Formats: sequence, C-alpha cells, structure tokens
Amino acid sequence: MTDDDLPIKPATRLVQAGRRAEWTKGVVNVPVWRGSTVLYDNVAHMRATGAGDLHEKLFYGRKGLPTQWSLADALTSLEPGAEATFLYPSGVAAIAAALLSVLSPGDELLLVDSAYDPTRGLATGLLTRMGVTTRFYDPLVGAGIAELIGPATKAIFLESPGSLSFEVQDIPAIVEIAKARGITTILDNTWATPLFFPAIEKGVDLTVLACTKYVVGHSDAMLGSVTAAPSHWAALRDTSFQLGQVASPDDAYLGSRGLRTMGVRLAQHQQSALAIAKWLAEQPGVAQVLHPALPSCPGHDIFARDFLGSSGLFAFVLDGGNDAARTAMLDGLAHFGLGFSWGGYESLAIPADPHRYRSVTKRDFAGPLIRLQIGLEDTDDLIADLDRGLARFRAARG
Repeated sequence: MTDDDLPIKPATRLVQAGRRAEWTKGVVNVPVWRGSTVLYDNVAHMRATGAGDLHEKLFYGRKGLPTQWSLADALTSLEPGAEATFLYPSGVAAIAAALLSVLSPGDELLLVDSAYDPTRGLATGLLTRMGVTTRFYDPLVGAGIAELIGPATKAIFLESPGSLSFEVQDIPAIVEIAKARGITTILDNTWATPLFFPAIEKGVDLTVLACTKYVVGHSDAMLGSVTAAPSHWAALRDTSFQLGQVASPDDAYLGSRGLRTMGVRLAQHQQSALAIAKWLAEQPGVAQVLHPALPSCPGHDIFARDFLGSSGLFAFVLDGGNDAARTAMLDGLAHFGLGFSWGGYESLAIPADPHRYRSVTKRDFAGPLIRLQIGLEDTDDLIADLDRGLARFRAARG
C-alpha cells in the first residue's frame, strides 16, 4: 500500500485534496492562474494537446487552469465513487448545466415542488422553450415517485431538504426506482454538502453545490459545481464546454481557500443552529420549527437515517399574526442581516412564503414563516436578538 492508497477521513481530505505538486509549485496553496491564451512549442505540440480529452490539460483558458482544477479535484475527492467535477460561475449555472446535459426536446423532468425558486424558473422558462415538459412532485413522495414516471421521463431533480420549508426527501428510495428505469437523478446538495450527505455514494448521478454558500463560506464570491458519477461525466463535460461555462480563477481560489475550513465552520453552524432551533421551539409566539434534525420537521425520520449532520439553515413558523407582525420582528434585528444568501459566516433572516413557489403541495402553516441562516456569532447574542424580535412580533400581533 502506498501513501496515496491510505484511507483518510473527510477533515484530512479537506486540507489535502487538490494540492498536487504540479499545481502548487512548492507553495501551500495553488496560485491564482489567470490566463486565456496558452502558448505551444510548435505545431505538433499544439495538435497533440488539442487531441482527445482536454480535462485538466492546458489548452485554452476557457478549458480551465490549475486554480480551477484544484478546487474541482478537491470536490470530487469528497464524493466517493465520483468521476470528476465541473465548476460554474454560480449555483444556478451549475443547475442549468446539469439539466441540459441530460434533457432534450420531448423529454420530461420530474422536479421536486420544494425546489429553489431559480430552479423552478429554469424549468418553466428555458426548458419549456426548448420543448422539455416539467411535472412537479411532492417532496415526501418517496417510493411513490414510481407512479409519476412516464415514458418521456428522463430526469428527476431532488433538493433535500427543501429551500424554504425543509422537507427531507427519501433519496435512496427515489434513486433505486430511477436506476431501475434508466432515469437520471440530479440532487441540489448545497444544504448538506458531501460532508453530511455523500450523494454519489448514495447512488445520485449528478450532485450540485451552490459553492457560493458553504464552500466559499465568506459571502464574497459566486461559484457553483456539479460532481458526476462515471456514467454521466462525459455528457456533463461536453455540455459545459459547449455552453462556454467557466468559473473565474479568482473565485475558484476563494472556493479552495474556503473549502479548507468548511469542516470546522459546518460543525459550528450545526451546533449553533441546533441550539437556537431548540430554543425557538419552546418560545411563545413560535408555532413550529422546521429544522430537519428536529421531529417537528417533515421527513425527520429520513434525515436521522440518511444524513451525517445538519447545517445552519432552517425556518420557523410564527404563531398567528400577519406579514406586518413578521416585519416588526425582522426589521428590528441587530445581529441578523436581511439578505437572500446563506452559508457565510454571518447570520441572516428573511421572510419566507413557500406557498408562492408551489404547484402541487400546498401546506397550511399556523402563521408566517421566517428563514434563518445561523452564522458564527455567539449563540447567546443571537438568541437575545431573536427574543427581542419575538417580543416585537407578539406586540404587533396583539
């Protein structure tokens, strides 16, 4: 057994992956390789370089440089059984490339009804224009997905938990049925990351990360990735090249830097979010907490079975009241910013209205929802901030 064959755990892999000697050139971090034109020694060299697979080969800047390859290689190493990873300038671009690598005019997509709104917009917009039909399905359908599959179904898109209401899907059951029918499964795994849900190992064909979130971790870069099983890498690579997709080397560098600390950050996000979720569950003015690690969240039993941990994003339902009362709580928060992203070091809060983004599963809640991203601040400070906010909510609700 060589050193390369020694089994290592994810925390060690986060530190070591992607740091090949030919890319680092003797320094700890892979430098930022910026470039478009690559120069060749002669015509024979040029022709030889352009022949065959261009993956991780210097050819032209759009095909990637060591800075991008380093992060892609590291992300692949976190997914046992994966072939390779392609980087994109955003999470939405990654989702689009994954879908377009699989779907053709006349095909049907089954899309989970709790998906990220831009994913819905892509399905009902671009995919519709290119002749792809989308049907939405209940996130809790599980093995019942078999009844929804038709002769034109070519892909099933999953997101677990859902972006706003946090239903946990039975991914193994859906994957098993999809494989038996020859249907591709695509998972938006941004919430869990491969540290808490190794998607390729679980049988998913294409797993997407909005690396803007936990991979970058500092709210200063837009980045996405798709990691593919061996059966789906060639189509993903070719589609991405044809679309001209390329992530900035500067953003890829920020992604690599963030990746090195993602494990310790996720551990803190998890610890703080669980503490705050449990505190909220006991507060007057809170009707329900939608955190997958708590029994009050739909699909909690599946989460307990399949996931290795939880991250910092969850929601809670206010007990009655209206949007004005919810706004009274949000507008006075001192330690939570009002912003649409998540996964950074800072805590965020937004008003969440899942009913606006549903087609087949309408859920009734006791009051308005608030989604929280729990950052790396002191938990006591965040709880005190929320406590003051709930007091404002109760006063406004009457």
